[in-house]
Amino acid sequence: MNTILVTGGTGTLGRLVTERLRADGHEVRVLARHAQPYAVDLIRGGSALEAALAGVDTVVHCASTPRGGDEQAAAHLIAAARRAGVGHLVYISIVGVDAVPIGYYQAKYAVERQIRESGMGWTILRTTQFHDLLVRIFEAIGRLPVLMLPAGVGDQPIAVAEVADRLAELAVQGPAGRVADMGGPEVLTFPDLARAWLRATGRSRPVVSVPVPGRAFRALRTGGHLTPGNAVGKGTFEEHLAARLGSGPSGR
Repeated sequence: MNTILVTGGTGTLGRLVTERLRADGHEVRVLARHAQPYAVDLIRGGSALEAALAGVDTVVHCASTPRGGDEQAAAHLIAAARRAGVGHLVYISIVGVDAVPIGYYQAKYAVERQIRESGMGWTILRTTQFHDLLVRIFEAIGRLPVLMLPAGVGDQPIAVAEVADRLAELAVQGPAGRVADMGGPEVLTFPDLARAWLRATGRSRPVVSVPVPGRAFRALRTGGHLTPGNAVGKGTFEEHLAARLGSGPSGR
């Protein structure tokens, strides 16, 4: 069996990837800033990263943050992985990183380029956004008396567990380059998604669509972050809400 290192292995996605791989009998090392024995800050790199990679065959790179530093972290990881003789680097990216001019997307696209140019064997999987991200957005704006949403923008959320299954599958295969994107089963407007969340949580708020200017929102309105031709996900947003909230508003 391969020895596989999962960066961000304590996070929402990385934790599930780790569970899948271990269930299949693989030796898995979890790398995160506070996860012993491989507690590593990738932005800083250093000898702890070298030790974590010793004897590793495959790296699944799930560590990422919109707060910045992904490119520096990837540079440290790639350099150390090359020195350690790692044969396969698997990276999780986002549909639309090459089409939507948002800073976090641009950083993810830059990391894709670093990986493609690394000289290592690599696999890149792009997916649409996870269900939980929408829930966090609606929980934040739901504190206001009116839900104000960008006009003309939809989303195609996907279950994080399904992405974890696919990443675990890719990790034990050979380098495959850029594989087919993964999208959720439905493309829905933000008002429809917001109303589903309101129903599930028992809240009552007016939902208002607001035109938002700028290149980023123009790209979102044209669906740059969607992949309707790859709607391979099974779990819907409403099913996610039902599972998360139990029997409904009373299950919160």
